[in-house]
Parts: sequence; structure tokens; C-alpha cells
Amino acid sequence: MSLPFFYVEGPLPESEIQLDEQNSRHAISVLRMTAGEELQVTDGKGNLQTAVIIDPHKKKAVVRVLSSVFTPLPANRVTIGISLLKNVSRLEWFLEKAVEIGVGNIVLLQCQRTEKQHIRIDRLQQILISAMLQSQQVWLTRLLGPVKFDAHVASAGHDRKYIAHCLDTPKIALRELAASTGEQLLLIGPEGDFSQEEADLAIRHNFIPVKLGETRLRTETAGMVGATLLCVH
Repeated sequence: MSLPFFYVEGPLPESEIQLDEQNSRHAISVLRMTAGEELQVTDGKGNLQTAVIIDPHKKKAVVRVLSSVFTPLPANRVTIGISLLKNVSRLEWFLEKAVEIGVGNIVLLQCQRTEKQHIRIDRLQQILISAMLQSQQVWLTRLLGPVKFDAHVASAGHDRKYIAHCLDTPKIALRELAASTGEQLLLIGPEGDFSQEEADLAIRHNFIPVKLGETRLRTETAGMVGATLLCVH
């Protein structure tokens, strides 16, 4: 059985860690852990520590570090750029699942047909942390944006860049292009799809038009299908 898994922001001390109130409450009051029991702590930057509780305080528990391991970034680094959605719960669902399958970065896009312009970044960040802990990963998915579509397309420097859209133009199946190494970026548009102007701009910046399948997908579904094709290679 795996040990309870916790996230601590910032550099991890080498000897002892005082957990914040939220982590302390979860460990001591919810999981009913006590002195002598072990847990694991990550900083979301590749570091994982196994530690033992030495002071089971409900608001400021203290653990002693037993061992430390560093896991480097995966060779295949995937970024999904996805439009903000009017239905925020659908975007939150995508964020959770994208983290679980290993997406490294998520960029929130403001496209010509994006309806939602404002969002609670702090809530989305907490969803990413929870999904990282649930899937027991040691690299926290980075959340970037919201950014304007044009600006992101112009600045993207990834090894491989794709744009998925439903416009009636030639496209290549993403499953034929996905690579096992390097930095890959996939753009997913809003409910009304990318405009022709946006698709043309992306192509001028060396994005490859791709299709994800033979059916028309919702934005969050397209994001998940694309993420799966790129991550599970």
C-alpha cells in the first residue's frame, strides 16, 4: 500500500519539515496519522521525500526526512493550449484528467470566439495540485495564461507544434505525428472552433493542422484525446 502523499510549496528542508495547517489537518485529523507513521512529500519540482511524523500536531505537524529522491523531467514534454470555456466545470474536468495522464504545461487561450474571459486561477491551481497528488506524480503541471491566441502562437518555440480544428482544410491525423521525445504543443479551440484567420496565423508560424479522429468533439474532449495521443505514446 502506498504512503499518504502531500505537496509542500517551496524548497524541501533536508532534515525536518513543519507541515502547514491544511496538510497537518489532513494528515492528523482526516487520515488519523500519529507519531511514527510515514508519509511522502513532494515540492512538485521532481523531489520526493519519505518522512516520519515526530510531532502529530493538528495545525503544525512536524516530520523527519528519512530519504530523498529526484526524478528528472520526462523526455516527452507535452503542452496543451486550450481555450477558456463558458462552462468552467468542463475546463476543470479537463485540467484534472490532463494532469493525471502527464501533461506538463497547460496554457489557457483567449481566442476570437472564446466566450469566457475571466477565471479563478487560484481554484484551477488547486485542482492541478490535487490531481498531481491523486496520481502520485512529483512534477506539478504548470498553468499559464490566460493569453491571447495571437501572442502565444507567435512566441511558441516547441520542437513540434500542432493545431486541431474542424475547418475544411487538409489535416494530418495526430496519432501519425506524435513523438516520444522533445517538446510538443497542441492547440485546442473554443466551442465555436478557431477562425480561419487564427488557423492561417498558426500555419504561418509552423503549426501543423491535425485531426484527432473522425467525429466532432467538445473542446474539453478534444483536449483529452489530444493529450492522450501525445502523452501515451
